[in-house]
Amino acid sequence: MSHEEYSETQAAADEQQEQTQDAGEVSVETLQAQLATLAAAFESAKEQSLRSQAEAQNARRRAEQDVEKAHKFGLEKMVNDLLPVVDNLERALATIDTSNEAFTAIAEGIQLTHKSFVDALARHQVVVVNPEGEPFDPNLHQAVSAVPNPNVEPNTVLNCFQKGYTLHGRLVRPAMVVVSKAP
Repeated sequence: MSHEEYSETQAAADEQQEQTQDAGEVSVETLQAQLATLAAAFESAKEQSLRSQAEAQNARRRAEQDVEKAHKFGLEKMVNDLLPVVDNLERALATIDTSNEAFTAIAEGIQLTHKSFVDALARHQVVVVNPEGEPFDPNLHQAVSAVPNPNVEPNTVLNCFQKGYTLHGRLVRPAMVVVSKAP
């Protein structure tokens, strides 16, 4: 019941009371009618109060969830900016000839840098998605091509061109993969 409806109800009850007081006597029926009107107004106000409390609680819960998501995924843009650095370190490791002793120290330095970088990302809940040999999952992988291969089941990841990453379980970058298909 809105404030205006309550005011109208109260005004009607007051008018009835004035009429009965003018008549000099207050009848039981009049008092019962006034009581019923006030009880209905009370119940309506009580219901409106409960709805307002529930609405405030829902708004508070939504705000808390928004803040939690902002804390969890606030690093997503920075993670996207740093992932090419990890890719470049991996490419550098793949191209170094480790059989040549002149490059051994360089390879070890790049490996340590790569490991510390990946460990730092892992401390912030950034997880590598490297699906080689696993079934293709379109939620985590992006198929670059499909190759017929009778040695594995269809829709199996054969090769991973670029690793994918998740942040707190949310996909930041899909893994770019080659998938097997039936011959």
